[in-house]
Amino acid sequence: MPALTLARFQRITPQQLRAFEATARLLSVTKAAQELYVSQPTVSVQLRELAITTGQRLFETTGRQIRLTQAGEELYKAVREVAACWQRFESRIAEINGLISGRLRIAAVTTAEYFVPDLLGPFSAAHQGVEIELAIENRDRVVGRLTQGMDDLAVMMMPPDDLPLDRMQFQINPLVIIASSKHALVNKTVDLSDLSNERWLMREPGSGTRMAAEQHFTKHNFKPNVVMSLGSNEAIKHSVAAGLGIAVLSQLAVQPALWPGRYAAAATSQNSVPLDSSALLQAGLGIMQVKDFPILRHWSVVWRKDNPLSATARHFLDYLQTSQAQPSS
Repeated sequence: MPALTLARFQRITPQQLRAFEATARLLSVTKAAQELYVSQPTVSVQLRELAITTGQRLFETTGRQIRLTQAGEELYKAVREVAACWQRFESRIAEINGLISGRLRIAAVTTAEYFVPDLLGPFSAAHQGVEIELAIENRDRVVGRLTQGMDDLAVMMMPPDDLPLDRMQFQINPLVIIASSKHALVNKTVDLSDLSNERWLMREPGSGTRMAAEQHFTKHNFKPNVVMSLGSNEAIKHSVAAGLGIAVLSQLAVQPALWPGRYAAAATSQNSVPLDSSALLQAGLGIMQVKDFPILRHWSVVWRKDNPLSATARHFLDYLQTSQAQPSS
């Protein structure tokens, strides 16, 4: 490294890089200060000093929001690369010493919040030297995190096709149509065409559940009357129970107690899954018996092909593969 460049780099402090990374990731000085447990003026000073040292404007303001400049984007990429290199170093040293330690960064789509903690719990208990960072986001944001290389692994139902990804399927994910328990058709077997006049509630555009449902509807030449888009499974369940419409959701979101693996064999062989009618009625919901439902999708854990997996991530994949191979109780 040239002496002048090295001298400039040595003037950059870890506090400045932490302030920059948090601000670049959150696109908010206020949120960065809250995350770092420092005052907002402190973050602003660190960002200003970093800009002076690099000789580059790192952020620009648009209205009340900030965004990275081109120089800021390049620095953010460099900071992430340095962090990833250091994490690989720590993981490799742990491997050399016969330990499993380091950080495991996982992003998961919102529906996966019903089971991902159940996956991580036993792994964390068995490997107490591993620090786990779990981010629950909608599908678009998880794809964004994959694009930026922010995580080791991501859990989702419909991985994007335009990124260089490896994947491992590990659990079936039946999508069902739910209605209010008082709906006239909830205890009858019907065709999808019988629901053409129903009011449909859908997840937000870009959601994996919505994408899978729309693909299925297109395949069967069905056009739902979508009257409302909602950003969470819980909001949809409450709205359906209130009689505002019917919806397609993962059965796991409707009956979380089905995890882990208690319905996989039945769903694969019979296109049906066990129901807990009493719990559904208590929630004011019913699962409709509709021809060509449930839609059978799978959960996948995915990772970037072009980023070397950390030792911790490889151990977690081994653990996941082994745990899913165990017979269900």
